[in-house]
Amino acid sequence: MSHMKQSECLDNKTKVVKPEVNFRFFLQLFWATFTLSIFTFGGGFVIISLMRKKMVATLHWIDDEQMMDFVTIAQSSPGPIAVNGSLMVGYHLAKLPGALVAALGTILPPMIILSLVSLGYEAVKDNLWIDAAFHGMRPVVAAIVLQVTWVLFKPLLAKKKIIPLLMFALSFVALYLFKVNIMLVMVICIIVAVIVSLVGMKKAGLR
Repeated sequence: MSHMKQSECLDNKTKVVKPEVNFRFFLQLFWATFTLSIFTFGGGFVIISLMRKKMVATLHWIDDEQMMDFVTIAQSSPGPIAVNGSLMVGYHLAKLPGALVAALGTILPPMIILSLVSLGYEAVKDNLWIDAAFHGMRPVVAAIVLQVTWVLFKPLLAKKKIIPLLMFALSFVALYLFKVNIMLVMVICIIVAVIVSLVGMKKAGLR
């Protein structure tokens, strides 16, 4: 990382490294998102887990709190969460060029692979071994999703934030037990979060 400049920001015990935006950085950003995408099976939440390990734990380009914010925005925006998440990280690091490079790196692998698979899909769609392989990947995908959920949820427990924890519990009950539309749940959570933030700012004398 000789082309990096270290920032003085420390958050969640993770030293955030501010990348120097140049041609080499864009190549690294493209390769990071490309390799994440090409080895991701099971949907967008899986790439979020791998993206955290790459962007937070390995490259230190962002911290866990920023990653959680990006995931929240990506999930609440139209489009695939994997592409939205990459766009957010890329834009945060290098504005519009970074967003375009990160999105391109994320989109290319599935586009190439699915184009090739579609050519031979009819020949293998009923193959026992192919079907078994897909069933075998499901437990791994579930484990990855649970792992990233715990990583993002753990800071709330550590900081003992009652309202976010309560919102988490109520959202889970609404989605899992009562099958409430996810967009309605997200809109309600956003409204509650805005109200709580405004009350907190007023108490702190910031308004």
